[in-house]
Amino acid sequence: MAKAMPSTPLLDQLESGPWPSFVTGLKKLAQAEDKPYADMMKDLLGQLEYSYETRKGYWKGGVATVFGYGGGVIPRFSEVAHKFPDSKEFHTFRVMPPAGMHYSTDILRKLCDIWEKHGSGLIAFHGQSGDIMFQGISTSNLQAAFDELNALGFDLGGAGPAVRTSMACVGSARCEQSCFDEQRTMRSLVNAVLDDMHRPSLPYKFKFKVSGCANDCVNATHRSDFAVIGTWRDDMQVNQAKVKEYMIRNGRKWMIDQVISMCPTNALSLNDDDTLAVDNKSCVRCMHCINVMTKALKAGKDRGVTVLVGGKRTLKIGDLMGTVVVPFMKLESDEDFERLVELGQKVIEFFAENALEHERTGEMIERIGLVDFLEGIGLDVDPNMISHPRTNSYVRMDDWDEQVLKWNARKDAAPRAAAE
Repeated sequence: MAKAMPSTPLLDQLESGPWPSFVTGLKKLAQAEDKPYADMMKDLLGQLEYSYETRKGYWKGGVATVFGYGGGVIPRFSEVAHKFPDSKEFHTFRVMPPAGMHYSTDILRKLCDIWEKHGSGLIAFHGQSGDIMFQGISTSNLQAAFDELNALGFDLGGAGPAVRTSMACVGSARCEQSCFDEQRTMRSLVNAVLDDMHRPSLPYKFKFKVSGCANDCVNATHRSDFAVIGTWRDDMQVNQAKVKEYMIRNGRKWMIDQVISMCPTNALSLNDDDTLAVDNKSCVRCMHCINVMTKALKAGKDRGVTVLVGGKRTLKIGDLMGTVVVPFMKLESDEDFERLVELGQKVIEFFAENALEHERTGEMIERIGLVDFLEGIGLDVDPNMISHPRTNSYVRMDDWDEQVLKWNARKDAAPRAAAE
């Protein structure tokens, strides 16, 4: 006999507003009487309603995984299993997405079929780290579900103190703002550290994220420990004929209000003949003018990446933006990718050896100082890492003056060594 739908007056209120509610989705799954997960979802709704009544959460952790993996499964066991036995286990698979989030409809259907067969039918594309979140499965079904997902070519991502699921924007596959090959970058970084993803052994989590330009569509700058952002180091490309077309269509006032005045460093201005002048030395690659006048402006031709380390959300010392450790590097040849991967591995190794338990990379850098961190990973201090060292709120400047003097000495010595 089918289990009855629970009474959920408090959850019902969440469906009364103008926006779609997750409660509607859960009820739809619970009402699918022909599916094996219907009773699980009914008890899930019952437990959620009970949590709203008592104002307390009843999920606890534990251990749940598949053969050969220490991470990738988030275990959830109910503390009120006696009240809601069919949802007493509601584990989550974190599954690595394809680079750039490329799926075929055939693959999506197969993923859904697997989860309807073994799990709750509840899927999130994607979690904040980029994971495919398969939410709601019992311990006994974990291995069978993983085996079928793995047969499709999918792998578990991170959970626990490990390298977490990485994320890359669609980039060069479909976006004209792309400055490098984001998909190859993500796969190169992830494939080199799979052991640290599957078998958690770090002080805390570590994330790679890859964005093709400063629009940063995957939030790499402030949501990853190792961010790779596309950029360029020559002059922005300007098509003056297209600039005039934008001005004719929208008006001169629009050009001044929406483009010129919006530049954060006042790098844009109009010449007497209404052509656009760009002070490229002042340009900080914020992408606003390129986004507004896509046909008229493009990134420069000498493209590469900037590498930032230490971005994260609130934990011990609050939110941190990533700190630039490599202002610019080309990312085209096999050797370029090998250098980037080597840098990523060095950062993880230094983090593993020097971070405190439950401490993110950015917090470790804040504690030991940027100079010591750069020395530890074998990078020379470079004043180009930040534009205004005295006004940057994200970087400790201990011994910075001393390091700049050393950098200048190295810079002066380089031409003499070449001449000799």
